[in-house]
Amino acid sequence: MTSYNENLCYIEKAQAGDSEAQDELIRLNYPLAVSLAKRFMGRGCELEDLIQLALIGMLKAIRSFDIERGCTFSTYAVPLIIGEIRKFLRDDGLIKVSRENRKNGAVILKIREEFLSLHTREPRIDELCDLSGLSRDEVICALDCSRPVASLSEPLTDDSSFCAENLIADDSTSIEAAFSKIVLADALSQLCDIHRRIIIMRYFKDMSQQETADALGLSQVKVSREEKKIMAILRKSMA
Repeated sequence: MTSYNENLCYIEKAQAGDSEAQDELIRLNYPLAVSLAKRFMGRGCELEDLIQLALIGMLKAIRSFDIERGCTFSTYAVPLIIGEIRKFLRDDGLIKVSRENRKNGAVILKIREEFLSLHTREPRIDELCDLSGLSRDEVICALDCSRPVASLSEPLTDDSSFCAENLIADDSTSIEAAFSKIVLADALSQLCDIHRRIIIMRYFKDMSQQETADALGLSQVKVSREEKKIMAILRKSMA
């Protein structure tokens, strides 16, 4: 495993135009690229091609990495690598995003921005359906197709101490273990605000369902039902 300071040293040189430092940085972090590429095997793309896509994502991470952020290079690079592979599979691979879904996605995002500006809250799926004239399935599909890669530094709630990169910080040195946690963090960041709050309270603050319900102004039964929905969403996102 490459040390934090070693990565920073090579990144500084690579960003200054040292191609040898860039090549060495890629070599040192190559196992990470392979590990992430293997995650997408069986989707119509050869492993060698997936690895090349992963390395493209790693190059982008090297060029855009901000040393002042204070996070490790691997933590920053993983979502960029995953995003590069997903983008290929979505746009160029066997998993295509149709022109209709792209068009619907643009319409939905515009409606969402207007709704947020007017109501200062996220619109519900049924509200997006009413405003766009699209079916529920069409709206969900359009949102999924246009969903951006989440930043690990983005807070999961209004409490800025709970962000994705905090959830994966531990003493584990296993790339696979770290990747699994990053995938979970990414899935959590895609939840709606109320669902994120429930997960934070139930599993990170160790609050009971009743305590969570009292804090959110909900009933215990409502929290229980929503928790089951959240688990189903997370299982699907991480499949």
